[in-house]
Amino acid sequence: MLEASSNKVKGIRERNRGRKEGMSKVAKVPLLYGLVLALTVFLLASSTSGSKQAGAARKEDIPYIKCQVCEKLAAELLRQVQKKQAESSPKKISEYQIIEFAENICNLKKEEADWILKIDIVEKGDKLELVDQEAEGMCNSECKTIERACQEVIGYADTDVAEFLYKGKLHLETLVNFLCKDLTKACSTTPAPVPKDRTPGEPFIPKPTKDAEMDKILRSMEGLPGAPGMKMYSRDELMNMKNFGGEGADEDDEDDEENFPSQLGKLLKEKEIKKANWKETIVKQVKSAGETVKRHANDISLSLKKWWIGKKAASSKRKPANSKPEL
Repeated sequence: MLEASSNKVKGIRERNRGRKEGMSKVAKVPLLYGLVLALTVFLLASSTSGSKQAGAARKEDIPYIKCQVCEKLAAELLRQVQKKQAESSPKKISEYQIIEFAENICNLKKEEADWILKIDIVEKGDKLELVDQEAEGMCNSECKTIERACQEVIGYADTDVAEFLYKGKLHLETLVNFLCKDLTKACSTTPAPVPKDRTPGEPFIPKPTKDAEMDKILRSMEGLPGAPGMKMYSRDELMNMKNFGGEGADEDDEDDEENFPSQLGKLLKEKEIKKANWKETIVKQVKSAGETVKRHANDISLSLKKWWIGKKAASSKRKPANSKPEL
């Protein structure tokens, strides 16, 4: 078991080295699974009028909050590791499990990054301060800015931090010094004053309960085949997509709702037919390959037989004709 965990850790470290060299792999998503899951999201979203896309990160704000983000990141990572350790006690959690926490803690698509949703960026004088909130808020530009700053801090240091925690150094002050000062230098300098003409960020708006529940459902789909990058779409957006809407996409909502199931059913039926044809083709190719191999095997067997008969005949001809048995 220990050897398997060690191999996993080695694999992750090799992958991170590959990322440092600029290499990446893109997973292919099966179209059929994508359509089914898109339908699921459509049904979930039908109770709302559509969700707004999160604003883009304000990169110019990152230098003013980077140190604070690093400190909160360290505290949250330590809390999650300690919680997992308490659940696993008396067995010690593996380094691989800690690496997973470190990899996901700055990714808003993962549950480990929910702490980011409870932070508001507040302008106080010539500084920006991160203020903790009791509930999760709507994720707009401030939320994305904190996520981006968090990702810049953890960068390729996730395995180093995981190793540090795995060795039993579960103290917040020690972790903050290691991550924010020694490893990343996020807190090595004092931020400059915030420009006076900075455009204020949006106000913190608590997230409605329905939206929070839907986000959790979408995150639970994250590990399903065909849903590595699930995106939230409104009903109107889905109806305007290729193969979902078409020329009649601008018709009344009632007509859209009536036509949508039949359109999707027709589309899925076509996919099933194509899938069946694909399977049929594969079976035929396998059978054809088997027959070809069998034919080649028979040809080789016949050639070997002829070669052996010829060899025996040549050997008997080389025997002296006047040879006599010894007395």
